[in-house]
Amino acid sequence: MKVELCNIKKYFGNVRANDGVSLTVEPGSIHGLLGENGAGKSTLMKILSGYLKRDGGEVILDGEPVNFVSPLDALRRGIGMLHQDPLDFPPLSALDNFMLGRNGPLWLSRGQARRELMELGTRLGFRLDLDTPVRSLTVGERQQLEIVRLLSFGIEVLILDEPTTGISATQKEELFRTLHKLAREESRSVIFVSHKLEEVQELCDRVTVLRRGRVAGEVEIPCPNERLVRLMFGQELRAARRESLPLGEPVLELEGVNLHTYRLTVKDVSLRVRAGEVIGVAGLEGSGQRLLLRAAVGLLRPRRGRVRLGRQDMTGRPYHHYLAAGAAYLPASRLEEGLIKGLTLEEHFVLKQPRPSFFVNRAQARRLAEGKIKAFDIRGQPETPVESLSGGNQQRALLALLPDDLKLLVLEHPTRGLDIESAMWVWEQLLARRRRGTAIIFTSSDLDELVEHSDRIVVFSGGRMSAPLDAGRTTREELGYLIGGVMDEGAR
Repeated sequence: MKVELCNIKKYFGNVRANDGVSLTVEPGSIHGLLGENGAGKSTLMKILSGYLKRDGGEVILDGEPVNFVSPLDALRRGIGMLHQDPLDFPPLSALDNFMLGRNGPLWLSRGQARRELMELGTRLGFRLDLDTPVRSLTVGERQQLEIVRLLSFGIEVLILDEPTTGISATQKEELFRTLHKLAREESRSVIFVSHKLEEVQELCDRVTVLRRGRVAGEVEIPCPNERLVRLMFGQELRAARRESLPLGEPVLELEGVNLHTYRLTVKDVSLRVRAGEVIGVAGLEGSGQRLLLRAAVGLLRPRRGRVRLGRQDMTGRPYHHYLAAGAAYLPASRLEEGLIKGLTLEEHFVLKQPRPSFFVNRAQARRLAEGKIKAFDIRGQPETPVESLSGGNQQRALLALLPDDLKLLVLEHPTRGLDIESAMWVWEQLLARRRRGTAIIFTSSDLDELVEHSDRIVVFSGGRMSAPLDAGRTTREELGYLIGGVMDEGAR
């Protein structure tokens, strides 16, 4: 199917999310869409997939103008979108989510649906527990489920918004092979939205670059990364190098900690983190690293062992006690665990005040929100609902909501789905806190990010944690071996 977007316009108040965007996606091609966070990529794709109504322009499919009023309209015309934050029903099982929205009789065959889901999952290299509630799956597993579900509808145009976030390198290779097959052998159109230049270079035939709601350029692939960066940001970017700092007293101590969920058990974890230290946590999704992060701030109670924050024994205490003691947590699921859908930026900042009043001074609240928006360069207004922000601006909002003085900051995929400039900005903020003595623990699927920003790295594989590694003497290859299960003698 040939897709033509002609002079698409979409405005949110004074914000011109799409300001006359035009592009063409040929049948059998993989078309990349690049741009900094807030450039209008997701808005454009939501218009194409029926989630948003355009304010101007035309959408043309195989020469025929169309006007979608809902995502169902787009699905019926063969267009499906995988969103950066998967759209699913967390209380239901993976199988039930797969069956939702299917055409057919009132009573669907669960056996047939199970066989179809397993067949498609195997084809993509995904391994999903079909009877597991979706709320128990990782972000990466939920993305995998949604990819399989979209393909089961027989779509002709597949839109993927940051689809490799949270999946392993092997799963990414399988996904890319599948996308190549869909485009080359089945003549389907694929639109691939990503901030990772190496992925676009590896996968795409052609790339359209957006900057501040307009098309900055369109290039054939391969293309020098420097040219793509200049189109995205209007300039070259240079990352600041993290300086070596003396470390302070222990901030967090885990002693012989055992953690358990119904899917995984992590045993005998011991770790000491000092003030100003950055600890990176590596591993495939579901290997145990998320359990460690949540136990470090009271979101998961250890079955055995002790957790100390500074000189306080915090074992078994809830998260708000940790927060009061100077520890905070930033989740990967920004809109599910970090922010509240339906509330504005202004309302979020009011709720985070240390002593909220029963009555809200609207003028004071607006000044507070305007100050935070300016200080953290959030592309939005005080009245902007948080769900309408781009992923990068949601992350900026989460950082703006953190207390100024923290002893410990724990982050889950802090740059997930962010463009290069936004990722650099996030690390500037984190390293500034480090210089003030905050200890940082973060997990990432990006091995370069782990090596570049960590002082020490621990690796999880199958519920086992490696001995801490000196990041300055560790390579990506060594991390890869450990992630694959080749643990050293000091494994915990």
